[in-house]
Amino acid sequence: MTSNNSRPTGTTQLFGVSPYLDTRVFALRFTSTARGARLARRLVAVRLDEWGVPYGTGAHETVVLVAAELATNAVRHGHVPGRDFRLSLRVSDGLARIEVSDTRAERVPPRPGKLPGPGPELADGGRGLLLVEALADRWGWCPRLGAPGKTVWAECALA
Repeated sequence: MTSNNSRPTGTTQLFGVSPYLDTRVFALRFTSTARGARLARRLVAVRLDEWGVPYGTGAHETVVLVAAELATNAVRHGHVPGRDFRLSLRVSDGLARIEVSDTRAERVPPRPGKLPGPGPELADGGRGLLLVEALADRWGWCPRLGAPGKTVWAECALA
């Protein structure tokens, strides 16, 4: 299977260079499935490489892992049947910001710094936000503007 990454495949995809402060933006809706989360991870990796954050660098691996964890959490904890999740990646001034929005408002993550420590309750999962907290420079969540749900975001320095 081949793909053409040089142009959008739908009306919800944005990418390229913004005329404002050399900001690069990529945003797309994905199905709220494991396949959608894998595709989100892969497209973040491709886009970062195209924007000059090459595969194999620490910054690339960190941003891709954080994006993968946030997308997986949107599928696992934010899934509403028939609703997608939205991922956006913004790179500007040596900083990558990942935002993942889902439509489930009643299940929200704890605030940064309030995550439970490792223990028996994390035996089968629950480590995603611990990884995000350890790898990202900042992270948090907020209610989704203009729609039900929430947006979980993280920022990672690229230097």
